[in-house]
Amino acid sequence: MIQGTCRLWNISISALVFLTVYNIMLTVRLMYAPGCARKQSTIQKPQIVYQKCDNADEKQSEATTPINLDLGLGRWDNRHRYKLFDSVVVGQKYVLLNELYKTCLATQSSIEKMASLIEVSSHWNGPISLATFAASEEELNNLLLYILYLRRCDKRIRDNVSFHLAVTKERLKRYEVDSAKLEQLDCDNPVGTLQQLVRGLQKGANKWRAKLPYPQNHLRNLARKNCQSKYIFLTDVDIIPSKGMAESLDLFLGKTECKGRCAYVIPTYELDERVLFPPNKTELIRLANKGLARPFHHKVFIYNQFATNFSRWQSIANDGSDVHISHPVTNFEFLYEPFYIAPDTVPQHDERFVGYGYTRNSQVYEMFVAGYEFQVLSPIFTCHWGLQVKRTRPPWREHQNNLNRKQFDGFKKEIFARYNKDPLNMISRKT
Repeated sequence: MIQGTCRLWNISISALVFLTVYNIMLTVRLMYAPGCARKQSTIQKPQIVYQKCDNADEKQSEATTPINLDLGLGRWDNRHRYKLFDSVVVGQKYVLLNELYKTCLATQSSIEKMASLIEVSSHWNGPISLATFAASEEELNNLLLYILYLRRCDKRIRDNVSFHLAVTKERLKRYEVDSAKLEQLDCDNPVGTLQQLVRGLQKGANKWRAKLPYPQNHLRNLARKNCQSKYIFLTDVDIIPSKGMAESLDLFLGKTECKGRCAYVIPTYELDERVLFPPNKTELIRLANKGLARPFHHKVFIYNQFATNFSRWQSIANDGSDVHISHPVTNFEFLYEPFYIAPDTVPQHDERFVGYGYTRNSQVYEMFVAGYEFQVLSPIFTCHWGLQVKRTRPPWREHQNNLNRKQFDGFKKEIFARYNKDPLNMISRKT
């Protein structure tokens, strides 16, 4: 009896020692095994396809940082129309740049205009927060592919830009990036590469823009709230800043004290596509005098930038290289929508305005009612390529503008109730 008990005890001790040694070896193997992106089970919904892990190639390329996107997560907008995702792909120096620079450039883009980011990032050395939109799985795949392509081919984008995403709730359940196709894309032809990707999206189920308005204000809010610096410079992706603007603004904002609520307006011009980007204000004014540059939207919608008072800004060509206040905006009027720099405490962009019309100017109008003062800066500026004319606008844009005009009737009443002020007599005025 005693002998049997001893034998059983010895077996138990041996088993315990074996399991202990096995667990130690397993732990060591897991600790030192090459990292591998985890795949989501095909049973779970929504199905996400992640980049495959290849243990034979442990070193991951800098440009193919894992995409931080699970379409089953995200956060809803206030009306449950769009799902929003923060920091889908983050620049390698994005966090550091938000600490070094006082201003973050917050911008938004659909896939068609993404190539403009190359020029923006070559002029703006600070952090860039870019919000994008995809309306179908195919468009999302191409969008992610182009983002990774830009990161692979452009170090500034790889370092400085953080990408965010908005999608529609009905259409997207999965995504997959074609890594083999990514390696074949030509770094020397970013515009042609984008045109090739977009060409197939303009047909069939992907021809959505006439029916599904582009959520500009959702994207603006998404880009703004992912900036980590004190100030934001809110633009559209095809608005190109003058070179060295981030550094010049650092010096200006470091020595300027705003007594109240301030927004600093950056004059914006359209450029003839035959000219080179002007290196300074003097050259920009020379182009304007020759008809090769003009105030933004001057022929399409003059009220867009009129209150900036470009003639006053142009009246002094050689006013130094340091950024300073040229003049205040004294003739503010409804529909004014400048590109400006301000703390991110300014009012949000109202997301009831979807598509085109009343998107930016409604937010600027609320800033004005809330007591913000607009100051025009010099000698810095921004430019948009192409002298725009109204006949190039598609008819569906005017339709969306009319729908948003109806939304504005309710918006202006809410603004009056919120601030108990109506400085432009908007309540009694038809828009």
